[in-house]
Amino acid sequence: MKPLKIGITGVRGIVGETFTPEVVVGFSQAFGTYLDGGRILVCRDTRASGPMVRAAVISGLLAAGCEVIDLGVSPTPSLQLAVKWLKADGGIAITAGHNPSQWNALKFVRGDGLYLNPTQAEELLDIFHQGEFVKATWDQIKPAIQRQDPIENHIEQLNRVFDVESIKRRRFKVGVDCCNGAVSKLIPRWLQEIGCEVVAINDDPEAPFPHAPEPKPETMAQLTAVVKAAHADIGFAHDADGERLGLVTELGQPLSEELTFAVATMIRLEQGPGTVVTNISTTGAVDQIAAIYGGNVIRTPVGQTYISEGMIEFNGVIGGEGSGGVTVPELHSTHDSAAAVGLILEGLARAGKPISEFVHALPPLAMLKHNLPVEPNRLYSVLQAFRVAIDREQLTYDLTDGIRLVLPQGWVHVRASNTESMIRIIVEAEDTKTAQHLLDWARDRLNK
Repeated sequence: MKPLKIGITGVRGIVGETFTPEVVVGFSQAFGTYLDGGRILVCRDTRASGPMVRAAVISGLLAAGCEVIDLGVSPTPSLQLAVKWLKADGGIAITAGHNPSQWNALKFVRGDGLYLNPTQAEELLDIFHQGEFVKATWDQIKPAIQRQDPIENHIEQLNRVFDVESIKRRRFKVGVDCCNGAVSKLIPRWLQEIGCEVVAINDDPEAPFPHAPEPKPETMAQLTAVVKAAHADIGFAHDADGERLGLVTELGQPLSEELTFAVATMIRLEQGPGTVVTNISTTGAVDQIAAIYGGNVIRTPVGQTYISEGMIEFNGVIGGEGSGGVTVPELHSTHDSAAAVGLILEGLARAGKPISEFVHALPPLAMLKHNLPVEPNRLYSVLQAFRVAIDREQLTYDLTDGIRLVLPQGWVHVRASNTESMIRIIVEAEDTKTAQHLLDWARDRLNK
């Protein structure tokens, strides 16, 4: 199985198999054509394939007559913020985010710093598949590639949004695992500037990933040990490009990535009620938290694009997903792990209580996740077979994204992954035993 995933999140695949220079150049030409030339920003994460992909991206953009500004190794949210700062028409982030090292991807950013919405992504795909690209003549190709560092601008924007003085007064000791990713250039520096004592690990962007770049309990063993040994107030785990965040409490408890957004929601709604935007796979604890604080919840399909669109449409006060992504609209309407760090530290500073107390106050629910690898050409036939199976049982379901059922014991969500060739199964119930029963129930019907 050699998947190439093409969708609203961009294009991603395994380097040297399906994610090739030819594919990269083609998509870059298509994006340059879609934007009718213009000024395009480019950044990358720290994967070994990054320089090769960067060269192909820049070639494609220059061939389409674009002006290119290279931001080098930097977090994707830094590029998204820099679009406005540098008056750009869009950007391409070269990163596969939470995927392992052998993967890479292109994420396409439009002129307001957000990812393409589904309609825009379809238009880009049409251009790519038709292969009718703008071709700059020899004298139209821009002669120079500009270089800019977006980190200082990102820090200035973070300092503008958060109560930095309150954070400085608390003098937090913070453990940080940057996974040797692009966020290594941002997070330790910013935390030090706002008065934190930083104990950073895996903060060398020249080194390979020390573990899978997905911030979840299974990858947070090193960070947990650091938090315990240093008696830190909190630990923060980042993905490769600065979008997802994982947490370790001061007691050395690594939290499910699902709880990052739940904690952030509680902190934000303590400041005042409002609309919370999240997807239909995210924990029901968010609904219970919103009810306590007088807020309301809007549920979208899975994917950061949908969160961004929902934040704008419904004037959300916070958005996010169970992946560890958090959106703070005062900064921008997109996931940013640095913004999540700022929001959480600001909340801890104002409340004067440890992170474990926030976690203890969360509704006690049990969620289980299971990934079922499936050949790309069978993804939707497998989903359809699951739908037929539950139709036979005369069950009611929601087709917003995949198939979601609410049963007496809890809920089940079965969908095709946006980023990998697999079926994702997510279940939630009031206890682990019941959640396991729901997971087994779903797997039985998927295997029929």
